[in-house]
Amino acid sequence: MHHAISYQLAQARLADLRQDAQRGTTARAACRPRPRRPGHAGAARPTLDRRVRRKPSPRTVLAIASLSGAIAFIDATIVNIAFPDIAHSFPGTPISALSWVLNAYNIVFAAFLMAAAGLADVLGRRRVFIFGLALFTAGSLLCAIAPSADALIAFRVIQALGAACLVPSALALVLNAFPPARRSHAVALLSAVSAAAAGLGPSLGGLLVAAANWRLVFLVNVPIGVAAVLLARRQLAESRAPGRRRVPDLPGTLLFAAAIGTLVLGVVKGQDWGWGSPRIVGCLTAALGLGAAVIWRCRRHRWPILDLSLLKIRTFSVANAMTVIGAAGFFGYTLANVLFLTSVWRYSVLQAGLALTIGPAVAVAVAVPTSRLAQRLGPRPVLVVGGLVWGGAVLWFVERVGVTPDFVGQWLPGMILLGIGAGTLFPNLSGAAVASVPGGSFATATGMNSVARQIGAALGVAVVVAIIGTPTPATAYAVFHDAWTFGAICLFVAGLGCLFVGHVKVGEVPAPGEEARGDAAGGDAARAVLENRREPTMANTVTAAEHTEDKAPLAHRAGKREAAV
Repeated sequence: MHHAISYQLAQARLADLRQDAQRGTTARAACRPRPRRPGHAGAARPTLDRRVRRKPSPRTVLAIASLSGAIAFIDATIVNIAFPDIAHSFPGTPISALSWVLNAYNIVFAAFLMAAAGLADVLGRRRVFIFGLALFTAGSLLCAIAPSADALIAFRVIQALGAACLVPSALALVLNAFPPARRSHAVALLSAVSAAAAGLGPSLGGLLVAAANWRLVFLVNVPIGVAAVLLARRQLAESRAPGRRRVPDLPGTLLFAAAIGTLVLGVVKGQDWGWGSPRIVGCLTAALGLGAAVIWRCRRHRWPILDLSLLKIRTFSVANAMTVIGAAGFFGYTLANVLFLTSVWRYSVLQAGLALTIGPAVAVAVAVPTSRLAQRLGPRPVLVVGGLVWGGAVLWFVERVGVTPDFVGQWLPGMILLGIGAGTLFPNLSGAAVASVPGGSFATATGMNSVARQIGAALGVAVVVAIIGTPTPATAYAVFHDAWTFGAICLFVAGLGCLFVGHVKVGEVPAPGEEARGDAAGGDAARAVLENRREPTMANTVTAAEHTEDKAPLAHRAGKREAAV
């Protein structure tokens, strides 16, 4: 009798173990010793071990996310240096039409980021990440073989859709992988890699165009994308947002894309059509109307593409506004630098690309120590200083760079200053924005910051194209000074605007969805770190933090146990 009961208990435990493994529970549960009879539980254990996916290390997740995010962001600027070669390949296409090779990517990227972030929370961040990476790789291959300018623009839209799926899911995977004290630092590093990739675009593009032609600029993404897909499938673990499944507002996404597109069209064509012409007035009016429709849908729709409630948090709204302005200055002066070197200083594409290399390298080197400084002092002073240094660097080009080429005396000092400012402001601005959000879906919150950056990129490129136009040799030098002045003003405003960023404990970024599963005390503790929401005493803040730690969600504690194993 006792033997029969023991046998039944062993069989029941074995069934539970198999069910746990099929549901993707922890490896420790599968490896726990169980009483078993020879030939039964012992024979089944190897099959169970193979079904359990090991949790990847945070560094592995960060490396895969950085590699994939880099190829997405680099395509936002790498085409700038290849633009003259693209125009040479399609001589019958006017420059105003070819400019959509640049603008289509930024607009679609910005518009679909939020919908893709919502899908990542519902379907799984790993799944959406791999899908976006595969779609981006396929779009790159199609761009490399595009037979016409219209086909190239269409394939750039496919690229942008893949990047929109890739970026927010990558950032959410990184947040989920790192412990609370290191999440903001990980976000800053990922943002620094993305910013450096965007800055390296012209340099790498110059090398590739010089080696072959503009098609190699897109073709180089294919082997990198394939390798990243294979690594992601083997190394990454799935994660989802808790709670009820939500389908994002896809019609609202299309309205958002149309609003940005009509606004950019009005800015780009302002000089050609005339700023007071009916077509320009119609574009700007349509952009305002479509923008109002987007806001209306966000207020009424059950699952809107933009979470307007997050904008009530002062630090989050200010950080995103300054991201738009800073990105407009950054992408604007990047395009101006490329065109100035190739048209005024008569540099070759390769020389122009190499002349732009030092800035991104300095930005990567500066990002790490400044992110640590922001954790000690708070983000506000670091952001303000970074914006002022960055704006002063662009002002250097206005005051010191002349018609006669002088790389060492004029160009190199300006590029070093640009790198210091970019590495100080942009990564820490993203980190402050993410750290200020108290809870819910962090894929959506981080996606909003990426949307802000891409909107700024589209507007910055559009304004610089409108400023430069089609200059004559007599007016070229003056119009580039105007373009640099625009960039300097944007960056000065971004730096000074960061004075309104509240004090955020950037070292304690919650994991994606962690607060949604936690209790009310967890949400209160996260909200208490924002000075712009309330002014807690030190004792209250410590008490709330300790209470949150004591009542950590079950999934978060299980993640700690997996890491220990």
